[in-house]
Amino acid sequence: MSAMVLRNSSHPEPGKFLASVLALLVHVIFVVFMFFGLNWKTQAPEGMVVDLWHDLPQPVQPIIKQPPVKTEPSQPKPAQQPAQEKTLPPKIASPSPPKKPEIVRKEKKEEPKPVAEKEPAEEMQKENDQEKQREKESEEEKQREQEKAEKAETQRLQREQALQQQREQEALAAQHEAQQAAERARIMSEIAKYKAMILTKVRSRIVMPPDLPGNPMAEFSVTLLPGGDILDVQLRKSSGYASFDSAVERAIFLSKPLPLPPNPALFREFRNLNITVHYHE
Repeated sequence: MSAMVLRNSSHPEPGKFLASVLALLVHVIFVVFMFFGLNWKTQAPEGMVVDLWHDLPQPVQPIIKQPPVKTEPSQPKPAQQPAQEKTLPPKIASPSPPKKPEIVRKEKKEEPKPVAEKEPAEEMQKENDQEKQREKESEEEKQREQEKAEKAETQRLQREQALQQQREQEALAAQHEAQQAAERARIMSEIAKYKAMILTKVRSRIVMPPDLPGNPMAEFSVTLLPGGDILDVQLRKSSGYASFDSAVERAIFLSKPLPLPPNPALFREFRNLNITVHYHE
């Protein structure tokens, strides 16, 4: 009876309040350790790929950390229910996600036009460039052909001019040769004429010996002076008759001065003159 009265008494058991306070303190320390421990292990964010937007996304509302609520020590229950009390595990607060870095809005660059839109213009420009290149090459080819034709025409004209000059030179040479031939013929004719005149004069001075048989011939070499005077007379070939040879020699001396052409340049043809006289003409 006395034991029952003591068990239902309202006085708390000694040491129970202190145990509750220690348990609560251990829970608080554990929660703080977990919270700060997770925050310490959070690594710095890796490099990020930033997308540009016309409109900024809505900023993330920061999570306001609620201070841990201290639990008031519960009133000790009656002694008759010590076995029914169960200690609940402390709630671990989840760490807040890392804050996203603020994105500075930049002006959006003008997006390049699709390649499909550029292809026709580029193809057209390329065709125009190729057409200009072909025209340029065609002009250069025409210019080269024209220069080649002009060069060929110049060479042809030069050949024709050289051929014409050669023909003119040949014609002049032939004309000069003809003139020289004509001059030689004229000189020979004049020389022959004056030689005939000398022979006629000499024959006119011969006193022919009578009754010589046959037609004897005497040949003399006469050296003349520029005026036609006789410097010397030599018998080169005798006729076989001394009378006829002497008659011819006397006639030569008697014929001086012998007739000579007026051109002094022809005197060399008469300096050493050969005179041949036949008994009968």
